[in-house]
Amino acid sequence: MTVTHLLLLPVLVPMFAGALLAMMPARWQRRQRSLSIAAALALLPLAIVLLRVADSGVIPVAAMGNWPAPFGIVFQLDRLGALMLTLTAVLALATSVYASCGDARLGRHFDALFQFQLMGLNGAFLAGDLFNLFVFFEILLIASYALLVHGGGERRIVPGLHYVLINLVGSSFFLIAIGVLYGVTGTLNMVDMGARLGTLDADAAHLVAAAGTMLQLVFLLKAAAFPLYFWLPRAYAGATGAVAALFAIMTKVGLYAIVRTQALIFALDAGPLAGFMHDWLWWMALATLAIGAIGALGAREVRVLTAYLVLTSVGLLLAGISVQSAPAWSAALYYLQSTTLCTAALFLLSEALDTQGEPDSRAARAAAAAAADSVAADRAAGRRPGIRLEGALFMVAAVAAAGLPPLSGFLGKAMLLRATVGPLAPVLWPAVLVSSLLLLIAVSRTGSRQVWSAPHVYHGVRSPTRRLVLRRWKLACVVLLLAGNVALVVFAKPMERYLDATVGQLFDIAAYRKAVLGAGHVGNADHAGAGDAAQSGRGD
Repeated sequence: MTVTHLLLLPVLVPMFAGALLAMMPARWQRRQRSLSIAAALALLPLAIVLLRVADSGVIPVAAMGNWPAPFGIVFQLDRLGALMLTLTAVLALATSVYASCGDARLGRHFDALFQFQLMGLNGAFLAGDLFNLFVFFEILLIASYALLVHGGGERRIVPGLHYVLINLVGSSFFLIAIGVLYGVTGTLNMVDMGARLGTLDADAAHLVAAAGTMLQLVFLLKAAAFPLYFWLPRAYAGATGAVAALFAIMTKVGLYAIVRTQALIFALDAGPLAGFMHDWLWWMALATLAIGAIGALGAREVRVLTAYLVLTSVGLLLAGISVQSAPAWSAALYYLQSTTLCTAALFLLSEALDTQGEPDSRAARAAAAAAADSVAADRAAGRRPGIRLEGALFMVAAVAAAGLPPLSGFLGKAMLLRATVGPLAPVLWPAVLVSSLLLLIAVSRTGSRQVWSAPHVYHGVRSPTRRLVLRRWKLACVVLLLAGNVALVVFAKPMERYLDATVGQLFDIAAYRKAVLGAGHVGNADHAGAGDAAQSGRGD
């Protein structure tokens, strides 16, 4: 099997697995869970192989139907795409195993929807043109609509309805922006579109700027940036633990799309969106950082706290992206991995630590009864139910999420601060330090309250032996995610080298043109050199 064929597998594996799961009878629950876990497990070695291929510096391209770009649909793999595929595979394995311990039984077709969600995520990271990026966005969003309300209850249905309506509006604007860009440039391929933008006249450039700004606003909506963030806290806090953990990477898809289109289409500092990126995105990032920290300070449940931690990380990542320098983007990509893993771990732990706000459903009432029996048994045996391994894991995840040493969250923030120079540094440094202090207070207060008082909940499971087995599997999933945070610290130097090469590749537009459009393609010289100019950074 060639590398070209391997590029298709991250999309084909969950697609066929999801189709098989959807056709299975409802009574085959154990087989469904086994197939879902096997499909998620298969993605991990596949992603590692693709990561090694991408690390060679080659950009493999798969043209559907052998139609060459820019006329046909292409999948392209670079270091950034391979990194996101690997992060998704790790997250998918942990959340699929965790969901099989209880969350998947709360509703029908959970496993099929889970696989279609992975199909959309992987496809978005491989898409080489704007329309297919839109298609895979819609696939992952349609699956997320159902996963968000999985299990029922007012706490999920109402935010889920808001989530659906907001994303439908965003998708409409996404399609309008794509249509305008296609009408102006005559192409949908991102590399080819970027090459053609440099040849447009002044009137067309204004249309491109308007459509490009609309496109970035759609991505900011999906990333939950201020003032488009209001859907995220309630939606993520209401979802089940496994769904919310998988959604930890959903906001990062919007951030990925900003980086991808900004590098390949809009020419960074020399492009038509330079004003928007400089004058608006920076302040939107700081506002998102502030809103997330203040919201976390007022949270009383772990799941609500974690939702605002996700929002805080979005603000910090956007700040790094808006700097538009190679060191800042490298630091942002490092921090993206750290915050995705630790917030996903916190969402998984929230089921064990939160005692309030469960949806009014039969499963929730059964869970409450099981929890009450567990607490009574612990007290009869003289055990204090709040002191358990969940508390220690919460502390590790909270330290990483708040950005405290020695874990990867601290390294990511330190790298971002080091990369921000010039007039931006006096603004970002106090914002990061103050927000980190607020997050430290928030995780300490909420964690202390919940860890010491919360019984562990297993939906309708009364057998002590069964509860012990489920607890071990669930904690193993949390440990897997937190081990990723530890690995980011242990292998920080090799990871930094990989990320520096990733950003250098993003700025090398000529390499993308040669790989996607062919060696004979001649692009616009100004656009090709814009990436090199951007590496010096805005603050110099």
